[in-house]
Amino acid sequence: MAIFISTLLFPFVIVVRMTPAVSQSTEPPENCYDWGESSNGTVWVLEGESGWLSCPLFSHPSVYNYTSTQSAGHNLVWYRLTEGQDLEQPITYSSRFTKDRDRLWLQPAASADTGQYICMLRNKTSCSRIAMRLKVLRPDQVARGADCAVAVSTSHLIIPFEKGKMLDCPDLQDAAKMADSEPTVTWNFVTPDSSVCQKDPFWNNRQQIGVRLRIDIMMDSFQGLYYCTVHYQRRGKTLRFTRSINVTAVSPENLPKEPTIVHPARDQVYTVIQDTEVRLVCKGLFPYLDSEPEIWWTVDGKTLDKLPDHERFSKTNRLVKWDYGDRTMESELLIQNFQSEDLSREFNCSVRNERGFDTRRAQLVEEVSLPSVELGCGLGVTLVLMLLLFVVYHVFWLELLLLYRSWFGTDERHTDDKEYDVYISYARNSEEEQFVLSTLRSVLENELGYSVCIFDRDSLPGGTITDETLSFVARSRRLLVVVSPGYASRGSQALLELKAGIDGMALGGHLRVILIQYKPVRRQGWVRELRRARVALALVRWQGDKSKELTSRFWKRLRVELPVRRVSSREEVEEEEGSTKEVALMRLSSQNSTSSQTGLISNTVKDPQKVLNSAA
Repeated sequence: MAIFISTLLFPFVIVVRMTPAVSQSTEPPENCYDWGESSNGTVWVLEGESGWLSCPLFSHPSVYNYTSTQSAGHNLVWYRLTEGQDLEQPITYSSRFTKDRDRLWLQPAASADTGQYICMLRNKTSCSRIAMRLKVLRPDQVARGADCAVAVSTSHLIIPFEKGKMLDCPDLQDAAKMADSEPTVTWNFVTPDSSVCQKDPFWNNRQQIGVRLRIDIMMDSFQGLYYCTVHYQRRGKTLRFTRSINVTAVSPENLPKEPTIVHPARDQVYTVIQDTEVRLVCKGLFPYLDSEPEIWWTVDGKTLDKLPDHERFSKTNRLVKWDYGDRTMESELLIQNFQSEDLSREFNCSVRNERGFDTRRAQLVEEVSLPSVELGCGLGVTLVLMLLLFVVYHVFWLELLLLYRSWFGTDERHTDDKEYDVYISYARNSEEEQFVLSTLRSVLENELGYSVCIFDRDSLPGGTITDETLSFVARSRRLLVVVSPGYASRGSQALLELKAGIDGMALGGHLRVILIQYKPVRRQGWVRELRRARVALALVRWQGDKSKELTSRFWKRLRVELPVRRVSSREEVEEEEGSTKEVALMRLSSQNSTSSQTGLISNTVKDPQKVLNSAA
């Protein structure tokens, strides 16, 4: 499997110890430089596949070069310290353990090969040694996202959009040197968001050419893990190992690659407060390039470490966003104990890559301190007043509305030619008639000063019910409908009055219909006309003894719906009633004389049922 061998860091402290001779043939020198365990980490190999260990002593050719050390008489010897043992044993080379220059091959690796391996470079006068760890994993110990070949090592490859690339299986050349014939390679592919393994041929701008895989034009769907399995023959055995390549797409090369500052804006101003901690944030956009971007702050043209008071300044850089290789980086400048003289300093944020450079100045202004105590008190008083007003309006909204109407309301008697303020419609039975005549009419006429029309009281004998009803309703400003279970009887006088009132509203007249619920009525008991117009009509509920007082909610709610009137004295009411009756008698006399001359008046009996049937 893949071997993670990086540069050996020789600046470590050299540990010199006495190493006992363990060789079967040549004894090493008594003093041997022991470099301890390699810092490259554990080498992982998959059970059943080929793998190898590279001696870290040759990571620095300037220190240890394999050719020069061989010419100087140095030999490379491998030892093994298996798990659970304390004694190092020299490795016996065989068809499975093979040494090739600076490498120890395991063809194939077995789970029992796990342990510590030591490579020793020695001659008669000098000796150096270093240890490394090998871990052989079973396939079920490796996480897998699809039914593909398993790999414990992954390399990375970046391909720009709209560009092609050839994929070479890692370590293929190393296997070719050990193979007795030309190796073969099979390719598989798994997307990041899929658990399905795609096998060659992939089609769609991807094809295998020999042992290599070619991507003609890079697309977003081509991103993911590509597994390559190398098969080769050695000494009559078929061996294999698997590698994976993580392919990532980046922005096309033909796009602009110059860095830009996206924050702060050119006209943005930072508000700061003296003697506090100030944070200035700068964000830069770096299009993809195969180089590291730079973002930094300067104060008065100097970097932070060169400022005389540099201990007050510090910055933190971090990656904010990665979008197909385009990076958005953020640099935060922290200023401790901001002083007034810092306002005159020049703070600049700069960004740079190999294609360009951009810089922008941060504009600072001192925040004007507000009188927090006065502002808090004023805000508190305002909130308390608003809460009080809300409570007062919620509790006394009827009284406030009546007071407003008494001051600013318009008396409808001066704007229309209506004769009556209120026409009362009710079911003709003893209980409701008693409520209308003794309570409703009495208060409206005697206490509130309204002119009230009641058909049974104000109509004269000899007239037609339909004509007189329509005339009374048309000459009234409001129609009060006393709703009760008895009102729902079809064919009654009350139903005719209701239809007249609703028709008057529909024709755009000044008549308004008000419902007074004398007794509860079920929804099924409402007549069709009331069910259709219920949403648009005002409903006032009579609540028995609670509503008898003139100061009750019932009378206040009713006065809101009635025309604007100020409570008049009894003399004014009687004078107004007298004039109203006088006008009514004059109109009646005129009608009777006209009807007598034309002979249109008939001795029609006031039968509501017949009238409604004829109207229907």
